[in-house]
Amino acid sequence: MKNIDQLFKQVQKMQAEMEKLQANLENERVEGTSGGGMVRAVLNGKREILELKIDPEVVKPDDVEMLEELICAAINQAQQHAMELQSQGMAKLTGGLPMPGMGF
Repeated sequence: MKNIDQLFKQVQKMQAEMEKLQANLENERVEGTSGGGMVRAVLNGKREILELKIDPEVVKPDDVEMLEELICAAINQAQQHAMELQSQGMAKLTGGLPMPGMGF
């Protein structure tokens, strides 16, 4: 029973650390850009979009498709940075052990 109690305490500690990691990720900021910085997306570490800045120079009514592509590229780049932050946080939490099903 002692081993089960220790395991339960470790799980509780890991859960508390996971909650702390999630809170920290919410406060982190990552950025993605495209078009030489003409489109900039800022996300938090949980991959939520916080800001989207578009240089007026790339807003051309006759080429909306290009603007859409630039926006997607900037957001995708920022999301990649956010996923890296999540992975780094999980690696610290788990000591580098893979955690299947954690979504990171």
